[in-house]
Amino acid sequence: MVTITDKAKSKIDHLMQDAGMDTSYFLRVSVQGGGCSGLSYNLDFDNEEKKGDQFFEDKGIRMALDMKSFLYLAGTELDFSDGLNGKGFNFHNPNATRTCGCGESFSV
Repeated sequence: MVTITDKAKSKIDHLMQDAGMDTSYFLRVSVQGGGCSGLSYNLDFDNEEKKGDQFFEDKGIRMALDMKSFLYLAGTELDFSDGLNGKGFNFHNPNATRTCGCGESFSV
């Protein structure tokens, strides 16, 4: 399961509201090949279920992960930072053995 901090929840709610998304939309969290460490994180909003999706909910945010991504992201916490040293979503992934300097890619 992927968990969400209060700051990430607030930002996700704000983004969904600004885009006029209704409750049929959910957050799609996935892992893709690429990035300087081999795998990169991807976040998007979606309202269509795909075969093999695993659904989770934390703090009222519904999330979908495909099975491959779930294996890489189990136990991960999604956070949001709006500080001067980096603004955006951050993944705290206990499965990552190496991450790049910007935190946008990892390897296991």
